[in-house]
Order: sequence, then C-alpha cells, then structure tokens
Amino acid sequence: MFIVTGGAGFVGSNLVRELNRQGHTDILVVDNLTRSEKARNLADLIISDYLDKREFRARLDAGTLDLRPEAVFHNGACSDTMESDGRYMMENNYGDSKALLHWCLARKAPLIYASSAATYGTSASFEAVPGNEKPLNVYGYSKLAFDQHVRSLLPAIQSPVVGLRYFNVFGPREHHKGRMMSVLHRLLRQLKEGGACRLFRGTDGFGDGEQQRDFIYVGDVVSINLHFGGGAMAKGILNAGTGRARSFNDIAKALIAHLGGGRIDYIPFPDELRGKYQSFTQADVRSLRAAGYGAPFTELEAGIAATLAEL
Repeated sequence: MFIVTGGAGFVGSNLVRELNRQGHTDILVVDNLTRSEKARNLADLIISDYLDKREFRARLDAGTLDLRPEAVFHNGACSDTMESDGRYMMENNYGDSKALLHWCLARKAPLIYASSAATYGTSASFEAVPGNEKPLNVYGYSKLAFDQHVRSLLPAIQSPVVGLRYFNVFGPREHHKGRMMSVLHRLLRQLKEGGACRLFRGTDGFGDGEQQRDFIYVGDVVSINLHFGGGAMAKGILNAGTGRARSFNDIAKALIAHLGGGRIDYIPFPDELRGKYQSFTQADVRSLRAAGYGAPFTELEAGIAATLAEL
C-alpha cells in the first residue's frame, strides 16, 4: 500500500491518479478538508482509506499507526508563501514532516517528500547546496529547516529518503489553490474574465513580462516522485524542475494562441514585493539525472495544451 499526504491537493491528487492508472488502489490519503472544495480532487479516484491530517499526526506521535507502506509520498504542507504566522507554518511544514520522517525510518519505508525552490530565494545559483539557500519568507525557511534536518541524518539513513525541490509546478487539479494557484491558472482566469493577461513591468534587470521561472508540468513531478518511490536506494535533496527557465510572456502568448484571442497588459511591480520576489529560477538538474531520473521533460507549450484539454 501507499501513503499520500496532501492527497486531495494539487500534486498529491495527480499522484493518486497516476497510481490508480498503474493499477494501485490500496492508498491511504491524508489531508485536511476544511476547505471542502478540495474533495473534488478525490471524487474520481479510488483509495482504500482517508485520514484527517490531525488524526494522522496524533497516531504518528502515539505510535499507533501500524502500517507497512511500499512508499510514502509526502506532499501535505502549508504552501502559502504569503502566510505570516511562523508558528503555524513551522508546525505544518517542519513538525509534521519530522514526525513522518522518523516513522518512515523506523520501518525503512521509502519517503519522497516535497521541498521547494523557495529555499533558494534570490540566489542566482540553483544547485541544492547550502551556499545557495537564502529563503525570503517563513514558507521557504520551513522547507529549508526540514531539508537541513534530513541532511543531518543522511549518513545514518538506511532507506530511501528523497526531498524534491519543486520549482513552478502547473497542471490540472489546481482549482482549490486560490492566490497560490500557478501562473498558468491565474492568467487563464484573467483572460476569461477581462480578455487580458496582467504581467509585471520590468524589474531586476528583466523587461516587461520577461521575468523567468522554471515551469514544470505536474505530470513530470508525478513521474519523478514515482521513480524514487519505486524501491531504488536514493538519499538526498534534489531539484524537481526542467532545467530551463521560460518567461511569463511565453505563458501568456501560449494561452492567447490556444484561446484564439486576448492581450497582455503590463502593470507596475508592487512595492510590497520588492526584495521578496524571485524574478528568475532555473533548476540545476545534474543531481537529479545523476540519481537515475532520465525521462525527458514536457515542453511548456505541450504542458499548457494538456492542462487546457483537461479543463
């Protein structure tokens, strides 16, 4: 059986869907359905059990979670980069992850968990090494703190533990994410509601709309997760990105072309984001490839087309 935390969320539900496609239905999903619209992500999937995240954590702490999973995919977290409650963020992203890690280590169960490119902040280099880690907010720090805890244990760890630093993931099943939905979905909504994509004017040396991110299709993120959850021995922190930065203009133009109309409006860069915004990210994927993941990545335009086809 498999455990997928955050299984009603964006990446988690896509993971469960792919497991179903591969014939796996003995899946425990862990999540928090306080926001009930997330249940839509589970409605077309087959799972064997569901646990609220609070009950799951309580059972971890009490030692009463008597399971032997083939792999644990840990995507449950607070992903709101604008969240200012540091205590809440650390309990969700560090405390829960630490409890699950030690439970997995005791059972030698493979743990594949979601870290984040937010750990790099405004760094100009994106190799997963400490000198490049400069988080700009408590979300990025919460992810880094857990990565650091994992690193401190790596020499003694005898089972697969892989942290995947997700770059800008996009794809279907994002409807519930509100202000944290991907750029693709935000621009698509703007086009449908007002006929225009609103992009930032030039900043940090980039032209209007030319700020660049490493956008990765969710299907590729799922593929990476399943590769390392497949039983091969792997340990460490790896980037889950394509290794190729693309501009926000590229996304807007692809959407406009697909929908057959629309325009781009450039708006002033918000003062409150100055010094807190990643104008450029590009994953260094050498370690990912060296760890054995060799599949090609989905091109941005193909990923956009696949997402729109599902929507």
